[in-house]
Amino acid sequence: MIKMQALESISERSHKDFDTRTKVRDQALAQARQLTRHAAHTIRAIHRGEAENAEQELSQARELVEALKRDLAGYPDLFYAGYTQDAIKEFTEASITVALILNKDLPSPEDLEVETSTYWNGLAEAVGELRRRCLDILRQGYSDEAERLLSCMDEIYTNLVTMDYPDAVTQGLRRQTDLVRSIVEKTRGDLTLSLRFQLMEHALIEYTQRVNEAE
Repeated sequence: MIKMQALESISERSHKDFDTRTKVRDQALAQARQLTRHAAHTIRAIHRGEAENAEQELSQARELVEALKRDLAGYPDLFYAGYTQDAIKEFTEASITVALILNKDLPSPEDLEVETSTYWNGLAEAVGELRRRCLDILRQGYSDEAERLLSCMDEIYTNLVTMDYPDAVTQGLRRQTDLVRSIVEKTRGDLTLSLRFQLMEHALIEYTQRVNEAE
């Protein structure tokens, strides 16, 4: 029994440690949920053409990312937990989406202060938002802006396929890359059809005008 006398002291210290870690975890979960909401609101605003609102939401999201880093500085296992990095990935996606839709410079991992794997997964998911933007544009007809966004999507995919590393390192980036390829191909097809339809429409208008003039 003498050898076990230290266990009570160990138990008390462990309770304190677990209590502290539980409080930190609960706070991080709440911050991660808030971060995800701000990222979603950012994307919704930019699709509605509300650039100023999108920037404000993005600013609040960045503050939450900084808070997570600060509060979890002593708990790397919690910082690199799935829910934390997923929320930061949403922030990354929103940041990239806003920048590309507004035709600004692409933010780097260093600009956003995020992990490399988190950045590339956020970049991959931003492609879906660029497709959504392209489709919104195409409702009004083919335009050079849709082509610009498709070019961005192409460039992202071209670089994604070079990130051929184990999923344990990239957080499953390979699957995201496959999805991006499908999204880019579908979007290219949509733009091609829209362009052909517009050319046919213009040709029909010109033909009708010539017929009317001939009469």
